[in-house]
Amino acid sequence: MIRRLQLIKTTSTEPFRNLALEEEILRRGAADACVLYLWQNRRTVVIGRNQNALAECRVQLLESEGGFLARRLSGGGAVYHDLGNLNFTFLLPSEDFDEDRQTGVILRAARSLGLRAERSGRNDLLLDGRKFSGHAYYHAGGRSYHHGTLMVRVEREPLERYLSVSKLKMQGRGVQSVRSRVCNLTEYLPGLTVQELAGALETAFAEVYGLPVERLAEEDLDAASIARRREFFAGAAWRYGENIPLPRSREARFAWGTARVDWAEDHGAISAAQIYTDAMDAEAFAPLAAALRGCPARPEALLARLGETTEGRDIAQLLSEEEQP
Repeated sequence: MIRRLQLIKTTSTEPFRNLALEEEILRRGAADACVLYLWQNRRTVVIGRNQNALAECRVQLLESEGGFLARRLSGGGAVYHDLGNLNFTFLLPSEDFDEDRQTGVILRAARSLGLRAERSGRNDLLLDGRKFSGHAYYHAGGRSYHHGTLMVRVEREPLERYLSVSKLKMQGRGVQSVRSRVCNLTEYLPGLTVQELAGALETAFAEVYGLPVERLAEEDLDAASIARRREFFAGAAWRYGENIPLPRSREARFAWGTARVDWAEDHGAISAAQIYTDAMDAEAFAPLAAALRGCPARPEALLARLGETTEGRDIAQLLSEEEQP
């Protein structure tokens, strides 16, 4: 049960340190507290846990212009951050995780500023049908977090140049470009600042939970542990993954997200497989890729291996489709 609210803000704008700080709060958080962490990244593309870095981002261009490629622990899709964006994370025990309540804090803050925000589906917040906030979730070891972006005054041109959004995803959403789908809050409230929005979030946090908000300082956390995790998040192994080229590939959009499967076959069986996806479930796909290895490349065998989950059945069906001429 949540008995305490804590707020922590960081002045760091480096994505690797900010992700490390997020994970440290997740691991070390009090059993009776919900923490709201507010943070910003400078010129960064952040990809979901199961995405292909090189397919989602024009990395060479991003890094040549002083930007960063980062990968988070949660699922979902790629997003662009700059200092016109405010990131939030709710961190709490899994038993107290309440997506509606947490999202309610964001909606209450936006509406207190006169913004007629509304929720769409599982993980987007909209103004006039255009997205200003996307959310993702992570659960591990009895702890959970819910984090997302809030576009206050994000530069739109770099967003389009750095992100390589698949045609399948854009078609699924019925829009022609990233730019047409998203909006900044300053388009509706021209004078809004990141600092003003942060203040509205703190007020809404207290009102939704009905508790006073305590300040949590970075100095209260384990600096050595944060430094170690920062090195992990900055490492090429985490950011890029294996990305071993495989000869066969198929991609499709499902109700749960877009998925691409790369694989190789040897004597009628799958010898290697990788699954890339923007699905929200961060943990579901590594076991599916592992299950594919050694599986006969026949529809009935694929379904037998993967058929226990909706995602698995969809992947089996994708691999079972006839080759297009």
